[in-house]
Amino acid sequence: MSKKINVRFVILLIFVMFLIGCINKVPNKFDVKQLTRIDIEEVNADGSYGEPVMITDEKTMEIIRKIFKQIKWKPNVESKMAREKDVKATLFYKYDENMPERLFEYQIWFDQNNDTATIISNNEKEGYGNLNKENAQALENILRVKE
Repeated sequence: MSKKINVRFVILLIFVMFLIGCINKVPNKFDVKQLTRIDIEEVNADGSYGEPVMITDEKTMEIIRKIFKQIKWKPNVESKMAREKDVKATLFYKYDENMPERLFEYQIWFDQNNDTATIISNNEKEGYGNLNKENAQALENILRVKE
């Protein structure tokens, strides 16, 4: 009887260890420190996208990290904008060397009347956000492709 209990215990232990090993270890929240790359696409007047631009240099990434920390997010807010977005930005987060990067897409509108920015994220923890004048201008200077 004792051996039977030990065998069952060992089988149960192996099963539990297997389940724990299979749990997806993707975090619920990403830290901007994990941001490794940004792909930018400006939106043309006809709604088509311009040529994608990749940002990876550490100096620019650090500026963008600081700006994104300043966004005032309102999760779970449904919003529609009256006009087409100005920029689509895809942010790449690397949280584990053994796992692929996680991507989040941001639609960004720059308001020329009050020099602010409105951002809609596909990350449900963020949702809808705003940037003040100073940060919006800095972000626009980085993300808008100058001819």
